[in-house]
Amino acid sequence: MRPALGFLLTAALFMSGCEAPITEPEETEPTGEKALLAAWDTPFGTPPFDAFKSENYLPALREGMARHQAEIKAITADTEAPTFANTIEELERSGRSLDQVQNVFSAINGANSDEVTRETATEIAPELSAHADDIFLNKDLFVRIKAVHEQREDLDLTPEQMRLLEETYKDFVRAGANLDEPAQDRLRELNGELATLSEQFRNNLLEETNEFELLVTQRADLGNLPPSLVAVAAEEARRRGHECECWVFTLSRPSINPFLEYSPNREMRRKIFTGYAMRGDNGNDADNNDILAREVALRAERAVLLGYESHAHYVLADAMAGTPAQVYELLDQVWGAALAAAGKERDALQAMMREEGLEGSLEGADWRHYTEKVRKARFDLDQDALRPYFEVTAVRDGAFAVATKLFGLTFTPRDDLATWHPDQEVFEVKDADGSHLGILYMDFFARESKRGGAWMNALRSQEKMDGDVTAIVTTNFNFPPPTADSPSLLSFSEAETLFHEFGHALHGMFSDVVYPSLSGTRTPRDYVEFPSQVMENWMSEPEVLKMFARHYETGEVIPQDMVDKITASSRFNQGFITVEYMAAAYLDMKYHTQIPPAELVPHRFEKEVLGQLELIPEILSRYRSTYFQHIFAGGYAAGYYGYLWSEVLDADAFQAFKETSLFDQKTAQAFREHILSTGGTRPGLELYKAFRGREPDIKALLGRRGLLAVAD
Repeated sequence: MRPALGFLLTAALFMSGCEAPITEPEETEPTGEKALLAAWDTPFGTPPFDAFKSENYLPALREGMARHQAEIKAITADTEAPTFANTIEELERSGRSLDQVQNVFSAINGANSDEVTRETATEIAPELSAHADDIFLNKDLFVRIKAVHEQREDLDLTPEQMRLLEETYKDFVRAGANLDEPAQDRLRELNGELATLSEQFRNNLLEETNEFELLVTQRADLGNLPPSLVAVAAEEARRRGHECECWVFTLSRPSINPFLEYSPNREMRRKIFTGYAMRGDNGNDADNNDILAREVALRAERAVLLGYESHAHYVLADAMAGTPAQVYELLDQVWGAALAAAGKERDALQAMMREEGLEGSLEGADWRHYTEKVRKARFDLDQDALRPYFEVTAVRDGAFAVATKLFGLTFTPRDDLATWHPDQEVFEVKDADGSHLGILYMDFFARESKRGGAWMNALRSQEKMDGDVTAIVTTNFNFPPPTADSPSLLSFSEAETLFHEFGHALHGMFSDVVYPSLSGTRTPRDYVEFPSQVMENWMSEPEVLKMFARHYETGEVIPQDMVDKITASSRFNQGFITVEYMAAAYLDMKYHTQIPPAELVPHRFEKEVLGQLELIPEILSRYRSTYFQHIFAGGYAAGYYGYLWSEVLDADAFQAFKETSLFDQKTAQAFREHILSTGGTRPGLELYKAFRGREPDIKALLGRRGLLAVAD
């Protein structure tokens, strides 16, 4: 079982984290659901993806739940007095069959889904929710946990054991173990309905995203779109059955963002921008308004039932921030300066429009288009000219090279290991001493079967309960796929995304803890992004760019003048980037600090919140409510602020390297020891102070984003 996940077990189905596989013997080369539940006789215990079929997951998940319940029953039936070993540690060992299936299914359904897996996810979500409730509301089990907790000071536990005990007890209490029976019955109803609504939201968003297309038949409407992306759009048109010289653009970010940047056709920019902004908000069968309103109401009711003022108070009580007031304090420290910077940026873009002879006001669909024009005029930097230096495998190798210089890691391709899609790559990762550290899967390219964004999953978490178990992790992206004539060439921000997810992977693989519930990325939501965001810093450093950024055709190292332009423009458009993100973070917090509302109308609520913030109309919140998957189908409810919270940590932490050198070995080892290897064994701030020697300073973040002078 994974007590640190509490009754959010179902949400974790689509996030990182898993336990070690079961070890009981099975028949030789089992197939179907038996293969999912078996001990995998494969190199490093990697999943034999080629042995699984979509229809296998539902029966395997149900069998995993049945096994888990039997293991819980064995704990509660023990006639011996409750001890740390026979209760807490046995709880840790329980549920491994379920976790094994769950983590494979989570990865597949997120990155290579089909109709069967999506139907399975919808059907199994309330069952998993009920299963979690059956455990966390098991009175006999909680009696044993509580008995161990009450004698904790006399047990001579290690610090990690004490942390596990405290977290386990806390999670049971937070999951409703102390409620009376009628309240627990209502809690079960709330959890089950929320699990179903989350799946409906996710499926609606995928449907809306996949169905939209912008068909372009005139080459002039592409503007100076990079040739590699022109080829991708032409291939998409052919794939969708258009027999013409034409191009199709979709709502995936690698498609829509370049079109908005390069197309001179304002009406077409409006059309695709509106298509993106209206996802889940079209009054059709895939509309998400009623779903999200119901989720907000149920979460608020559940929080009150559990003794909290709001859902945000419930979530944040188990986070670094602690309270909504602390979150708002952070957001408010940044918002004013960011909004002022965004206003100045808006004025510059409007002026560029006027220089071109266009009347009227700048619109949201114009922002990216004129941003690139102003960038080029102000810094002589053409983003198009950067792409040939950021071929996807070169960027991947750049991330590997940074990890090698910092930590001595090596990465060996393993073409013999099964994958869930032909595009996937697999690497064995070895530590500086040559020992096996983990397995890394990388799935780079966008496709209809993959949800949007980028993320990391753990197919197996590191642990040492019953022997050394190493991590198996995946990183998933939505980069433009290669074509017959061109490899996948990334934008600068896409290259940063690769380093970001690689940072999550390092966090998972470097984990060096005993208990799986405390392993790797199983940390508070507002801490987990910190180790990944730190890695982004190296990508843009001139010294590192020279290591990997080479022209994919000529092999030429990125020219110094281009590096200088990248550095000079690093703070450009930061007002927009900050405000766009923060508007969504505020919206999340406002939804989840609601007292149970009698009626919530998302359109009106969203408009009111953004109006109170005085968000300038030319900027759209990064996520409007109806496609805000992070908070309505992704486990970030009342936690989206965490990226900014983590950035305060990462900006300040990277200064430790800047104060010495980018690859200072003493600093790197301290970062590994105190941050990357510790998982959730200690509170986040305590870990940070152990590394840095003090609390983080927000000035590093404001300085990086060019907001320090504005804030002062």
